[in-house]
Amino acid sequence: METLVVPQGEFELARFPVRKNDRLRAWDAADEYLLQHVADSRPHGDQPAEPAVLVVNGGPGALAVGLVAGGATDVRVMSDSYLDHVGTEENLRRNGFDPAAVTLMGPFGLDAPEAPPVDLVLMKIPKSSALLEDQLCRISPHLSPGAVVVAAAMSKHIHTSTLQLFERILGPTTTSLARKKARLVECSPAADREPATSPWPARIPTGGGGLVLVNHANVFSREKLDIGTRFLLDHLPAVEGPAHVVDLGCGNGVVGLAIAATAPEAHVTFVDESFMAVASAAATYAENLGEDRAATSARFAVGDTLFHLQSGDPIERGSIDLVVNNPPFHDDHAVGDAIAWQMFTEAHGALAIGGELRVVGNRHLAYHAKLKRIFGNCRVVASNSKFVVYSALRT
Repeated sequence: METLVVPQGEFELARFPVRKNDRLRAWDAADEYLLQHVADSRPHGDQPAEPAVLVVNGGPGALAVGLVAGGATDVRVMSDSYLDHVGTEENLRRNGFDPAAVTLMGPFGLDAPEAPPVDLVLMKIPKSSALLEDQLCRISPHLSPGAVVVAAAMSKHIHTSTLQLFERILGPTTTSLARKKARLVECSPAADREPATSPWPARIPTGGGGLVLVNHANVFSREKLDIGTRFLLDHLPAVEGPAHVVDLGCGNGVVGLAIAATAPEAHVTFVDESFMAVASAAATYAENLGEDRAATSARFAVGDTLFHLQSGDPIERGSIDLVVNNPPFHDDHAVGDAIAWQMFTEAHGALAIGGELRVVGNRHLAYHAKLKRIFGNCRVVASNSKFVVYSALRT
């Protein structure tokens, strides 16, 4: 845990979940730049009506904590990450603030017609241009007259195409000088701007399997089926009878869907920490197998772990027959295996005796060593030059 020092105060912040020897901070120079901008834009002693502030992609809460500490009374936080929601609450609590001081919403939180207008948007620019476009389209109808949008990112992640998206969807856009290798993108939305429609979700055919994916903007490999998942699809186990299957880190849900398509008695639970991923999985399932079957034979759950879901009962330990998993190996901008380790451990706890974890990973990640430590066994189901499919049994 480290200390963020900004004009609003000094705050102890941590990423969530808290991990030993975590090399990544809970904020970066872009957070600092945005909070400095807010402080510089509000003269001390002046007490105007408090603006309604929308924080977008705020990570585990640096911006939310700084805004609340600075006296903001209407702060809404929009993020696609459930982990960031929990992290924001934890960091507010850690620094002596009531988590209820901010309103948390998922990526579709502005879709309701009654969503109140926003006066100031503070955005951390996402790496994905598709997600940025989708978010700007969703934000645009809810900006009050005279609203200001201030976005930030490390300079290397701000491109000409980034500025073009702001200008096309919102209006005139300028950039700041760099500070600690971060830049601001300031946008004054045009009063006469045309309504913008997001191109997402998109329907993506998978090819030979005949399945159609419904992908939202923040889904991994949103424009096509990624090669690792395609390899796993070719080496899934046969599922018979009323088995309970979990697609852990489900993304658009294609792996769980492929099992459901060939195992009509199976019940499949789709779990991901991304709201857009779970929404994509639900839409993909309904698109291919129908809404009636989705309502009776599937569950779609946002959660940090199998045992900490946003809503509904957690997965019962020792109750699952099969877990399928294609774990991410990027944590923010860093490459690591912490997420995979957590997923393997969760799978072991959820599986019944004799239950199986079927997982795909890049060859260089050497998941077999981790699986043997957790399960006591591991076998290679299939491999090629880039990927390996492993099987580990709960004994």
